[in-house]
Amino acid sequence: MMITLAIAGKPNCGKSTFFKAATLAHVEIANYPFTTIDANHGVAYVRATCPCRELEVACPHCRNGVRFIPIGLIDVAGLVPEAHKGRGLGNQFLDNLRQADAILHVVDASGGTDAEGNPVDVGSHNPEGDIAFLRYEMTMWVYGILGKHWPKLQRQAQQRDFSLLLAIVDVFAGLGVTLEDVKAAEAAIDTDLRQASEEALITFCGHLVAASKPMEIVANKADLAPAEFLENLKQYGVIFSSAAGELALRMAAEGKYLHYLPGDTEFTINSDAPFTAAQRAGIMKIADFMKQFGGTGVQQALDRAVFDLLDMIVVYPVEDEHKLTDGQGRVLPDAFLMKRGSTPHDLAYQVHTDIGDGFLYAIDARKNMRIKETHELQHGDIIKIVSVRK
Repeated sequence: MMITLAIAGKPNCGKSTFFKAATLAHVEIANYPFTTIDANHGVAYVRATCPCRELEVACPHCRNGVRFIPIGLIDVAGLVPEAHKGRGLGNQFLDNLRQADAILHVVDASGGTDAEGNPVDVGSHNPEGDIAFLRYEMTMWVYGILGKHWPKLQRQAQQRDFSLLLAIVDVFAGLGVTLEDVKAAEAAIDTDLRQASEEALITFCGHLVAASKPMEIVANKADLAPAEFLENLKQYGVIFSSAAGELALRMAAEGKYLHYLPGDTEFTINSDAPFTAAQRAGIMKIADFMKQFGGTGVQQALDRAVFDLLDMIVVYPVEDEHKLTDGQGRVLPDAFLMKRGSTPHDLAYQVHTDIGDGFLYAIDARKNMRIKETHELQHGDIIKIVSVRK
């Protein structure tokens, strides 16, 4: 199952530009609120080092030793304060977030849009105020859902064999909420849910959102932001980004004007690139931003969300552990994102249900040794699964 990230935030903060820069999909971008009405869906990629160069094999599936693994990306329409009450474009866009494993909260670091997403002078609106509102909106949305079921759940909780926590999991089945998420949220409020006040229940929902929909803050338009804003935003652990800069580089690379891979910290302009003086000046401003922040921030945000926030690793399944090929002789043809702590048996099921059902053992191709079914896979592992077809 493909990992999916959602891009969320208030209108006009650069979400659609971020989406287009990450996917090169054709989406409308404009300087006014609610450019995006229906959520855009696309494919982006996370970046990993391909093991081909280390192992000295020719791999046609990477670019200069860099492997890009696909993930789903959703560009959700802008949310305004009190969206959970139907303001702006309403709950339908909060509902789109249910499909995501994690959320990229894009904030306008430049302060060039107000709380509603309307353009204002750069530096006029403090972006710190935008950081809390999305989590609050999601919390109140979840609370609204739970509140509809709460009287019935409280009555049922009087039964000796009734599990309130499992019932809450059922309520949020469509959100991907697990029993572990519910237990963690209950532990965080340190209150018996059966006697929880309204305030405690809202707090519980906030912890439930944090556990089930982890969120990363992307301070976009950082290339336009006042230095004071940039300094203040650091305390929130944000990733500073210039989605517009990334998009310009991606388009220029597509046109063969420069050499750049998403996530690179610098780029090389081709000697025959027909840039005008103004275009070259713009490109050099992007280079200065990348030098200051270690890249444009777009690829870095995707990578951090998947590898740090969701704690995923990349594993390469092969059929021939010596040649590192599949049954058709293709070198390292597949790269799977797996949850850290996954086992070879988990990998077998991700390859195919039949292979998982018939699992016998696995071989670590790097060490050329048999490993246990319960062995914990590591980032960059190359694994052969031995199974009997059923």
